[in-house]
Amino acid sequence: MRKTPSLYEKTVFIPMTDHLTIIGGGLAGTEAAWQAARRGVTVSLYEMRPVRPTPAHVSDRLAELVCSNSLGSDLPDRAPGLLKTEIRRLDSLIMQAAEASAVPAGGALAVDREKFAAEVTRRIESHPLIKLQREEVTQLPNTPTIVATGPLTSDALAQALAHLSGKEYLYFYDAISPIVEADSINLEIAFRASRYDRGDQAEGDYINCPFTEAEYTAFITALREAEKIQLKQFEAEDEQFFEMCLPVEELARRGDKALAFGPMRPVGLTDPRTRRRPYAILQLRQDNLAGTLYNMVGFQTNLKWGEQRRVFRLIPGLENAEFMRYGMMHRNTYINSPMLLEPTMQWHNRPDLFFAGQITGVEGYIGNAATGLLAGLNAARWLQGQPPVTLPETTMLGALCHYVTHAEPKDFQPMKANFGLMPALGKKIRNKKERYQAYADRALNDLDAAIDQYGLKVVEPVQIR
Repeated sequence: MRKTPSLYEKTVFIPMTDHLTIIGGGLAGTEAAWQAARRGVTVSLYEMRPVRPTPAHVSDRLAELVCSNSLGSDLPDRAPGLLKTEIRRLDSLIMQAAEASAVPAGGALAVDREKFAAEVTRRIESHPLIKLQREEVTQLPNTPTIVATGPLTSDALAQALAHLSGKEYLYFYDAISPIVEADSINLEIAFRASRYDRGDQAEGDYINCPFTEAEYTAFITALREAEKIQLKQFEAEDEQFFEMCLPVEELARRGDKALAFGPMRPVGLTDPRTRRRPYAILQLRQDNLAGTLYNMVGFQTNLKWGEQRRVFRLIPGLENAEFMRYGMMHRNTYINSPMLLEPTMQWHNRPDLFFAGQITGVEGYIGNAATGLLAGLNAARWLQGQPPVTLPETTMLGALCHYVTHAEPKDFQPMKANFGLMPALGKKIRNKKERYQAYADRALNDLDAAIDQYGLKVVEPVQIR
């Protein structure tokens, strides 16, 4: 059963306050705070760390990246790249911080985690209209609020959300990849290269560990037999994995070649020792600006830490790897947005309550930031007596918000930005690259029209020290 159509869109509301509360200091919450404050709204941004730590975060900085340091493709004819271009045009804080802390990653945008989080934290703390509150919020305020608590929403607040919705909240399990010390990688076996020679460095932006068929078979066997960390009993009863972030051991159980055709696909790479394409590849991506740390791309895992050390050292080139962080899994909470949210990111029957980020069922760092941007922008507009913005479905952000608010509720699964969410083009274009470019051109034209229509550009942004 879908939510009933909202009535408030045609109703004039006079807010009783000009203050906005934002719960959660991740990508969505910080972007929302930035957007609202730049439009003259005073903001209280609540982040429970370090008062209440989480199982996945390691610092008290805002916008700390947990699963990976990659923000995805930055190519204009790719869905993640288009979404980045869109929010750049809307003056995204997250994009500004990412570009200030970028590390080499071929056609992707990857960042030094510590510098990225430090830059976001600095800018939020320096904004004169944002007050950062380091405390846990356990109940939903009765004043204008954005909930951007992300995948690790505290139990108390999750219960409050379940009470508000009248439905059981959904959850699945998210996993993060290990990080290894660069000096411990054997570059006599591993080699630097980007797929199809993309990238800024002459020698390539990734370190690649090549497998022969025999090495791959031995690795898959060990991976399947390795011991996993046992979930808590109340979690294990309803174990759900997000399909686009499966632990490698779960993916390996789906078939002998599941990894070779997935995160370990060798296409676009040639082993300089053999001058042939390897049977499979593990890629490592630079994780900090100093180039001393590399993360294992697509290798989310829930193996026991000792097993990770044993099994992952079977990877050619990682036989002496030193792990700075082991992979792990954590619960990821999200609401059934198709029943509960409008495309403006507003709660279906409470227009002063907004949601943003992973808790809405949006996946991917930039998707989280983008929905935070829209929620912050619309919350400011609502407080200032302006109608909320629904972006065209022909834009990537508009299509993503339409999906999470209009998908079939009983089958709702989190979603990343992809061209399949967008309305079809008016003509058939067989060449995929040209077709994706046509989607991007249409999206940016329609976004520019929406920016002009709603007056979304901030003409005189607040000066930040």
